[in-house]
Amino acid sequence: MTDRVAVITGGSRGIGAAVAEHLARDGFDIAFSYARSEAQANELCKKIEQIGRKAKAIQADGATVEGNRKIIAETVSHFGRIDALVCNAGAYPYTTIDQASIEDIEKVLNLNVRGVMVETREALRHMKSGGRIILMGSAFAGRLPFPGLSLYGATKAALRGFAQGAARDLGKKGITINVVEPGPIDTDMNPADAEGAAALAGFVATGAYGHVGDIARMVSFLARPDAGYITGAAIPVDGGLLA
Repeated sequence: MTDRVAVITGGSRGIGAAVAEHLARDGFDIAFSYARSEAQANELCKKIEQIGRKAKAIQADGATVEGNRKIIAETVSHFGRIDALVCNAGAYPYTTIDQASIEDIEKVLNLNVRGVMVETREALRHMKSGGRIILMGSAFAGRLPFPGLSLYGATKAALRGFAQGAARDLGKKGITINVVEPGPIDTDMNPADAEGAAALAGFVATGAYGHVGDIARMVSFLARPDAGYITGAAIPVDGGLLA
């Protein structure tokens, strides 16, 4: 048994890894899922343990119901509890709707929407008053500045509605649920020096990409007891993309 446990889906790299490290520094033991990046998952476990917290990496397919259940079940089996759930895993399809396949649609819905709902449902069985659920949305839920983002934007907009409804379901239980909506963030999957990055940065009020730490700090705040009066909110951390 441990004092506080956070679960981060898609946590082996990028924003997920930054969130895991930040929450470890906040005093959480960390369970996180990954799909294929075993070497990066093992490296993150070492970093968390160097911080002085316990770590558990869970290989799972977040696009399946069985994978979503596995993430929660293995966390509870290993740590005995869940205090915070960060639903970070997601797919980023880039295709216009007239070119999208049915498989494209199913994949993004299963991972970005159904996975979040199943993980939340399963985690709530083990979450007590003071629990925190944080969904990783996107500023593209509110503004799609160029073509090719209809599938992705739809799934991230869905998280806003889910959080608003679930906030009503969970409010009197003392459990909060919120959405963090990043703008363009410099990661290995979306580097600030990639082709087309300058065009995207041009839609941002600051004119620049953000950093993974910007998102991790917001998640950290929402996971604290101090944030108990914030629920059902979609909070942009986007450099003014939505301004």
